[in-house]
Amino acid sequence: MSGSEKKLFSIKYISEYIDASIVGDADLQINSIATLESAKDGSITFLSNPKYNKLLESTCASAVIVKEGTKTNDRLTFLTCSDPYLAYAKISKLFSNEIDFSKEDFKGNSFIHDSVSLGKDVNIGPNVFIGENCVIGDQTIIYPNTTICKDVSIGQDCIVHPNSVLGSDGFGFAPEKENFHKIEQLGALKIGDNVEIGAGCTIDRGAISDTLISNGVKLDNQIHIAHNVSIGSNSAIAACCAIAGSSKIGKNFKMGGLSGVLGHLEICDDVTVGAHTLITKSIKSPGNYIGIMPAQNHMNWSKSAVFIKKRGK
Repeated sequence: MSGSEKKLFSIKYISEYIDASIVGDADLQINSIATLESAKDGSITFLSNPKYNKLLESTCASAVIVKEGTKTNDRLTFLTCSDPYLAYAKISKLFSNEIDFSKEDFKGNSFIHDSVSLGKDVNIGPNVFIGENCVIGDQTIIYPNTTICKDVSIGQDCIVHPNSVLGSDGFGFAPEKENFHKIEQLGALKIGDNVEIGAGCTIDRGAISDTLISNGVKLDNQIHIAHNVSIGSNSAIAACCAIAGSSKIGKNFKMGGLSGVLGHLEICDDVTVGAHTLITKSIKSPGNYIGIMPAQNHMNWSKSAVFIKKRGK
């Protein structure tokens, strides 16, 4: 099916796809996903936040995914389930058009070293560089203008978005008087299965040991991960974050945008870090951590800073 053709799915098919119950017309045909405000006839939308309940009366959608127990009406068809947001994520795949870079429409030159091992159905865009001794797993997509340096392994079902650089040298120099001696980076970069790496990310190879990105990790755009870092499975990091060298991050780690982790720290499993937070010490207890105050005028900020400083003594 070309990108210009409308996809049609019945409510019955969608309900089975997301394991939801139908309240309304099971034969209704759906051709798109939209927000509650922008939906039109033929669209399906979702309600995951109760504060938007009032929009159920005005939305032009044909169908709405709601949480079990939500009050319905006769005007719309409803799909009820335990997690509407997760259901929305699942059906988004139904309406997505996958890019096939093997088509003649995509012009450009890619370099793939003879030693590279490519799995089944790997999809590589134009102007991609893949260096020596790299391994790319089955069904992985590499978007255009990506550089994958030597000794990088990427698991199956991964996505690497444009302009990312994987496996480049870490920042390692030994000072001597007025000079710096480069420390050769001898480790590798190992990326697990079902990992998504956003546009413009940089992940360094290890200095001696390897840099490790575990299964299910999701990285937003413009993230830097330094050498020897390990990130545990099913972690998600928002845009413009940086993790300094040799830090060890546990499983189920979540990090808000513009945050950072200093080097040689350890963070346990199940930690959430708020936006604009700098982690300066290891974290040994699961929980939520945040280190930024909301914006306020300078006088109030000064008073708050003094109070926090006194409390910290």
